Amino acid sequence: MGRRTQEDRDAITIEIGYAFVSGCFAAALVFGAVYGPALVFDLSPTVDAVLAPAAGVLAGVVFLLRITHVLWRFARRPENDGG
Repeated sequence: MGRRTQEDRDAITIEIGYAFVSGCFAAALVFGAVYGPALVFDLSPTVDAVLAPAAGVLAGVVFLLRITHVLWRFARRPENDGG
């Protein structure tokens, strides 16, 4: 494998940024979907205490899965993709 060009390094940097931002967005959506009912409805403290960590764990998992998916897809792309 030869040295990477500036174009390759720029593409990698942009893809990492995209993976991070889309991972944050996906995690925020999951956290809101899981913990949102606790904010909207008057739920018991026990349910609130269960939903908060569950939402955090699920959001973290979605974040990691999204970043992994985006970067893995980028790494497996053909070298000469024509653009």
